[in-house]
Amino acid sequence: MDKDFVKYNEKAEILKVLAHPVRLCIVKGLLEKGTCNVSNMQHCLEIPQSTLSQHIQKLRTAGIIKGERNGLEINYKICNPIVIKLLEVLF
Repeated sequence: MDKDFVKYNEKAEILKVLAHPVRLCIVKGLLEKGTCNVSNMQHCLEIPQSTLSQHIQKLRTAGIIKGERNGLEINYKICNPIVIKLLEVLF
């Protein structure tokens, strides 16, 4: 058994961020659609924009998703291959 806990820190942080139903729903939707903007996410999830923004920020900070500006909107997509593999196993 490997006791080098530093190696596990990144994966543990990813799991902590994903351990919320709304954030899990966001990344599952991004996995299915590829990309999505905040307006579409808000419409699908039926939550306030401010709440959605907080969840998106946590996902971005953890390096799970990234946004690409397209004019006035930002389209988000999963940028972490570990998360993609994890979601494929979960769903």
